[in-house]
Amino acid sequence: MSLLNMRTTCFMAVILWLTTGSSRCQTPIPNVHGGLGAVLGVSNASVLLQDPSSETLYLGARGSILALHTSNLTWKHPSIKWEATEEERKSCMGKGKRGDDCYNYICLLEVLKDGRIYVCGSYAYNPKCAFIDPVTFVLVKEGGDKVKMENGKGKCPYDPRQPHTAVTADGVLYTASPSNFLGTMFDITRATGQEVHVHQSINWLSDPEFVSSALVRESPGDDDKIYFFFTENALEYDLYTKVRVTRLARVCKGDVGGSKTLQKSWTSFLKAQLVCQDRDSGQHYTVLTHAYPLEHRLGDPSSTHFYTLFTYQGKGERVSAVCVYSLADITKVFATGGFRDMKRNCVNSGSSESVPDPRPGQCVNDVLRARGYNSSFDMPDRVLQFAKEHPLLTNTVDAAPLLVRRGTTYTRITATNISNSDAALLHLGTDQGELHSVSIVGRTATLLQEIPLTTSVEPVNNILIHQGHVVVGSPSSLSRVPVEGCRVYSSCQVCARAAGLGCVWDLNTRACVAESPVQRESEDPLKVCGTGEGEYEHYSTIKQVD
Repeated sequence: MSLLNMRTTCFMAVILWLTTGSSRCQTPIPNVHGGLGAVLGVSNASVLLQDPSSETLYLGARGSILALHTSNLTWKHPSIKWEATEEERKSCMGKGKRGDDCYNYICLLEVLKDGRIYVCGSYAYNPKCAFIDPVTFVLVKEGGDKVKMENGKGKCPYDPRQPHTAVTADGVLYTASPSNFLGTMFDITRATGQEVHVHQSINWLSDPEFVSSALVRESPGDDDKIYFFFTENALEYDLYTKVRVTRLARVCKGDVGGSKTLQKSWTSFLKAQLVCQDRDSGQHYTVLTHAYPLEHRLGDPSSTHFYTLFTYQGKGERVSAVCVYSLADITKVFATGGFRDMKRNCVNSGSSESVPDPRPGQCVNDVLRARGYNSSFDMPDRVLQFAKEHPLLTNTVDAAPLLVRRGTTYTRITATNISNSDAALLHLGTDQGELHSVSIVGRTATLLQEIPLTTSVEPVNNILIHQGHVVVGSPSSLSRVPVEGCRVYSSCQVCARAAGLGCVWDLNTRACVAESPVQRESEDPLKVCGTGEGEYEHYSTIKQVD
């Protein structure tokens, strides 16, 4: 049997069935603790927020926010009910929306600088945001029992189905979201603190679908960066049909807008195309579904790599690919790439204008401060005008797929480093409610486990890493699964596939353990299992395997 058709069912998971209370019986592995959680009675779970300082996992669903113990997914506080008012629901349906759309779908949970939890919801097609006291776990009130709310426009989409993303930097919220009732206008904004928005131009954002966002710290003297991953229509191609491409946009954390040009708009906004292409076949993967940042050297942001999920564009066979982009390559493109002229009659060429100094889109750093540019307010108008008209770079950020999986649609990805090793472990969620574990050693990707998590077929929409486990969320369930450490691999064959992670099968204890220096000399881990080398090659990699 091919590895791609095998399923590993020997594990023990804490699973909360949010609506039905169903359970799945699996064979436990040693040293794993946990049990089936209580029925939570919520639906349409979509947002997870992990607070490491309090070991709390916050979950946002339709009209509800939950607080759970991260270690075992048990209740920590009674749930918060935050429903749209009946008046708001009637107004929503009066505007032609379906009844199911006219609820308050929680879309955002983030911790602010003052420690409060910021929560936003679609609120019956009239987005609202509120504050949660993390100690008492109640919505902050004003004037008696009235919940303190503020406008959620640009922070949460009106339509709960539209994609969006958010990230905090030092307690300040940055969001990328549709920003009007029709879902035809879009914004990338600093949503709390000193607000800054994108310039409203089709050249800046052309019907984007936002996917992910990330904060990357810089060395002292430079400004931290916020990155946004999305797909959009490519205006640089002179074609009759719309072409969707993947973009990576970047803004500077300290950007406060311009003094005249680009007032209250990003002066540092730049975007580049991400290319995920198999060099042998020429196959392009153009639909981005998720991105995850990982520091390859813990504590060194410059070692950050982005693990990204792509699929084919168009109908036909389901194919997913993982491409990895280094921050070094990304930084080089944003620092030295040419600027594309976006005038309609010459969108295919680089700009013929001379690039002004300082370089448009550059963050204010010590070098610029020494020249008298202390903030984006001080940037010359010619620089800001050029940035306004040239948001797209001509250079692309290129990568070849690390793995390609046919017949599977991956929806979420996270990655962890393996200690004392150059290897990494990927955790991939599927649209069928499964969790796949894949080891990465050099350029070899090896499928270790396929774990079914739900009784119903529904997509994984969240994955969080916590103390050797992953917390996996879908619309109606929440699971906590052990994934790190050799002992999670319960058979000799699976343990052998994890040899690149430093695992070996112990014949005495019949368990998968961390290898010793003596065991490390073994030529073929599968010989311990009584399996030949040929079979090992049959499933050692999932790159381009049908």
